[in-house]
Amino acid sequence: MLSGMNARKAAARAARARSIVRYLKNAYPVPKTELLYETPFQMVAAVILSAQATDKQVNKVTAPLWKKYRTPDDFARADPQTFTKEISSLSFFRNKAKAILGAARMVQHDFGGTVPRTERELTMLPGVGYKTAHVILGELYDSWEGIPTDTHVKRFARKFDLTDHTDLKKISKDLEALVPKKDWKYVNNGLVLYGRYLCPARPHECADHPLTKLWPPAAKRWPRT
Repeated sequence: MLSGMNARKAAARAARARSIVRYLKNAYPVPKTELLYETPFQMVAAVILSAQATDKQVNKVTAPLWKKYRTPDDFARADPQTFTKEISSLSFFRNKAKAILGAARMVQHDFGGTVPRTERELTMLPGVGYKTAHVILGELYDSWEGIPTDTHVKRFARKFDLTDHTDLKKISKDLEALVPKKDWKYVNNGLVLYGRYLCPARPHECADHPLTKLWPPAAKRWPRT
């Protein structure tokens, strides 16, 4: 049972989260990744590649690659050395290459060539954790059974005092407790775009930003990403 102080803190966080999501729904009404892809498995690969990299960096690498690799079978049959070299401009490229090719083989052999539709099945794939699984489910299947937490979401969850955690999955669970499930789809996409184009991570004057106006103390909070 929550103490009086903790209950007030939780209620304030829930109200603040609702206000933030209300803005995100209006500003970014159609959740859509900026990663480039044409086929479902290209989306899986792009999300794996995007760890510790910007969408712009990933898209620069994948634009020519997606002409060569389209289906899980294309990826599964790829020469590992060649594929690793093709993505070598991205961070952690060796681990990412191993994960993508392994995931492709699993999708091909265990899931009949179809990208899974559940978190449990997706997280069986190499390189796919809670965050990645829910980005994929939302983008490919419009299924929003969780809130993915990446660096943008983590930063704003802490900037607006919506969590006491730094672990990404724990932050996701805190946000899921604060935000009605029907609105989960707007959180990741909205905060990613807001952070990318309106309120970047470097400290700056943001008192006039829309979300900071909803909770002015955020103007002085610059959590590490």
